[in-house]
Amino acid sequence: MAAADPDHTLIGTARRNYRPGGALRVHGVCREPVIAATGYGGVVTHLVSDDGRWFSVADVKPGGPARARGAATATVALGSGTLNHAQLARGGLLISGATLSPDGRLGSGKGVRATPVAGLSWTSGPLSALFARPLAEVVAERLTEAPGADPERAEQTARELIGCDLILVGAAGDHLLARELTPGRPDEEGLLIRLTPANGHPDLAHTANLRRLASRPGLRLRVIGRLDPDRAATLRPLAVGPVPGTEATLRLPADWQGHADLGYDRLEGVHLPPPDALPTVDGLADLPPDPLAEAPLWRLRRLVEVAVSGGRRAVAEPARDGDRSGGGAALRRSGFRTAADLAAALTAEADRRTRDVFGRTDEADPDRYARAWLAAAVYLTTTERALVQSTWRPPTT
Repeated sequence: MAAADPDHTLIGTARRNYRPGGALRVHGVCREPVIAATGYGGVVTHLVSDDGRWFSVADVKPGGPARARGAATATVALGSGTLNHAQLARGGLLISGATLSPDGRLGSGKGVRATPVAGLSWTSGPLSALFARPLAEVVAERLTEAPGADPERAEQTARELIGCDLILVGAAGDHLLARELTPGRPDEEGLLIRLTPANGHPDLAHTANLRRLASRPGLRLRVIGRLDPDRAATLRPLAVGPVPGTEATLRLPADWQGHADLGYDRLEGVHLPPPDALPTVDGLADLPPDPLAEAPLWRLRRLVEVAVSGGRRAVAEPARDGDRSGGGAALRRSGFRTAADLAAALTAEADRRTRDVFGRTDEADPDRYARAWLAAAVYLTTTERALVQSTWRPPTT
C-alpha cells in the first residue's frame, strides 16, 4: 500500500464517514448498554424505520461501567435534545437532514433536525414485522455470505437484531433454553435455542433478569436479541415483552410501554405470572447435540492460532513427531478429511527446508506458507459457520 496507489477503501480512517440520509421516521426498539475493554462505556438505542431498516443512536465515551449505567437516561444528542435514551427506546423521531454511517449510526450534525413522535408497541407497524418470520429463515439470511461479498457488510448483517416469540423450557448451565413459538405447530415442536446474557458484567441487569426468567418454565416471551454466530443456536436477548393473546406471559408496568430492556430494567416477581398459571413444558432430557462443540475442529483451530502466536517453528512440531498426538487421525475419524489434509499441509509447509548446492539451508518460501495458513483459516471459518447454521434448522417431523 505504501509503494502503490491503493484503493482508498483499504485505508483506515480515524472518524466515521457519514452520508446524507434525507428524511426518516424511526421508532425506538430497545437500549443496549456498552462496556468496552478499552475503558469506554455508554448506551446504544436501536431504532427501526417505517420500511424496516435498522438504525441506532450511540452515546459511548470514556467512563466504563459507571458511564454505561448513567447513559441509560442521558439526553440524546440528536436534534432538539428533548429526549433521553430511555424515552427514545419507547418513543420515536421524525428526522430531516439525517446523516448516516455505513452501519446505520445516526449522526448529529448541525443540519439535522429531529422532532419527537409517539412510539409504537411491539405489536403494531414495522415493529410487529420483526416477529413475523420464522427464526430459521431470518438466521439463514444473517449467516449466509455470498461469494465475493464485503466481509464488513456481512458482519454488520449478522449483528442486526432479531425478533421472535419463545416459550421458556428451563435453565441449563450458563444459559436458558427456549422453544420458538410457531403458529399452527405444537409448542414442543418449536426450534430449541439457547439464551445467554448479552453482557455478563455484574453492574448490568442482564444476568439477574435471565435468572429471574428461568424461574418460570412455560413463560411466553417476545424477544429482541442478537444472534451469536459462533455458538450453536444461541441468541443474546437485549429486550423482552409480553406475547399478545395469552395470560402466560410478562406483566410489565404501564410506563415500560410494553417491553423491558434487559440491561437496565430489572424484572421482579410481580412482573411474572404465578407458576400455576403457566403450562407444563417438557423437561430437558432431549437436548439436541451441539455439533460445533462435539467436532474435533479445535485441533485445526489450535494450529491456525499457534501459527499467529508462536510462528512457523511452532507449527512445524506436529510434522516432526509424525502426528503423535493423533490430531489428523481424530479429524479423519470424524469425517473432517479436508481439515486433516489442510492441517497436514500447513505443518509440512512450516517444516519445509531446502538446501543450496553447498548444503546450506535456503530461506523458507513465505508465500507458500501463507497460502497454506490462509486455506486452513478460511476452511475453518466456513465449516464452523456451516455447523452453526445447521443448529438453526427447524426439527423435522
